[in-house]
Amino acid sequence: MKKNNYFIVASSFVILIACNSETPKEPAAKETEVVTSAISGQSAVVDDVSAKNIVQVAIGSKDHTTLVAAVKAAELVDVLSNAGPFTVFAPINEAFAKLPAGTVEGLLKPEKKEALQDILQYHVVVGVLQVDALQDGQTLGMVNGGNVQITKKDGKISLNGTATIIASIPTSNGIIHVIDAVLLPK
Repeated sequence: MKKNNYFIVASSFVILIACNSETPKEPAAKETEVVTSAISGQSAVVDDVSAKNIVQVAIGSKDHTTLVAAVKAAELVDVLSNAGPFTVFAPINEAFAKLPAGTVEGLLKPEKKEALQDILQYHVVVGVLQVDALQDGQTLGMVNGGNVQITKKDGKISLNGTATIIASIPTSNGIIHVIDAVLLPK
């Protein structure tokens, strides 16, 4: 009887060791994406099926490379990748080139992040504003707390009398109105 007990105990011990020596399995690719997304933020979510969001559209535009660099430097990529909805007035590269020499380079420095965020947030409205919803004399409240004045003249829409909307692009989380000048908060 004692022999049988030793045999049972020894067999159980061998089985336990065999079960516990199994190497852990790697998580499936889908699980890895979810974990990465949770750590990295909304911009890290991979979705090749849905319509592109504001950031994805801007990244795909050769005319918005300076804006994309600024959004990255200001650490606003995840914010503008969220559900929104947002209206973004997106200056083209030539608009940034019109600023005084060294302005863009200076704003892209880490110590100027807050100033850069303020300027970029002055280009964003919470909500989707289609072109036909913009009226002459209308005031828009921007994300940074400032206001932008709309002017309509000869079928063209201007913001603060300096930037003109030259195109509009719907996105999955709002709309981009491409503009030809950078809006500067007062």
